[in-house]
Amino acid sequence: MSEAHSDPRIQLACQTIGAVSVVADRTLPPHFLQLIDTRGNTYFAKQHRSQARYVQETHAYLRWRRHLRDHAPELVGRQDSTHTLLLTAVPGRSGDALPPGSAEEERAHHHAGAALRTLHHATNRRSTEDMGDELAGRLRSWVARADLAELLSGSERHLLLQTADELAGTCMDSTICHLDYQPRNWRVGDGFWTFDFEHMRRDARLRDFARLEFRHWQAAPQLREAFFTGYGSRPTDTEQRLLERFGAIEAVTALVRGHEQDDVLLSAHGRTVLSQLS
Repeated sequence: MSEAHSDPRIQLACQTIGAVSVVADRTLPPHFLQLIDTRGNTYFAKQHRSQARYVQETHAYLRWRRHLRDHAPELVGRQDSTHTLLLTAVPGRSGDALPPGSAEEERAHHHAGAALRTLHHATNRRSTEDMGDELAGRLRSWVARADLAELLSGSERHLLLQTADELAGTCMDSTICHLDYQPRNWRVGDGFWTFDFEHMRRDARLRDFARLEFRHWQAAPQLREAFFTGYGSRPTDTEQRLLERFGAIEAVTALVRGHEQDDVLLSAHGRTVLSQLS
């Protein structure tokens, strides 16, 4: 068997849709392949390294993808034994390739807000304290991991744990959230599509704005305005304060992940967000 045919992603495609060819694309991460069948239809095959992420993304496509309507790829096939998914390809280019400050970038954020609203509206649950308690626990666990790696000063640790105490018992709406909703996970062309659902789960609704708030909107408030115009409503003052508290989770997870993955940029992002919270 050739090396190509021993690739689980190509095996899955051949079993599901027939003969395929690989489309060279150096911009794709190593665990992705772009494929084309004999009828000219294109697909993406994705092999997860983590079984948990594979299970979570598969569940998202089977249960929640429908709420995004025409704004997400379709799951064509899957192979549990190799943690591989076969998805329809979506046209356009990556949202993070749009010219900064352009009208096209603003339109993308507007469409992103509108698409996310469909998911949130369909899966919203009324405000309870349970989600605040859960997020407080998550934040404390990330602080513990940061402590093991000696990533925090005493004052930083105190600030993060104080934020956890504030989150505990706080009432907040929950929805099914993407949880990595940002331009690198968007495709923009004649329409708008989002993908990469491996983190998708029920969480605080406002958490779906956190990556945008702390990674993209600080220096470009017009993108925030465009997004919430598309979303149909803006955070209230109380919700905005809660969103800012979620910066603590954004900061410490970036610090820990940056340290574990030797990712200098991610670590620097964590430091930047942490300094904004001080």
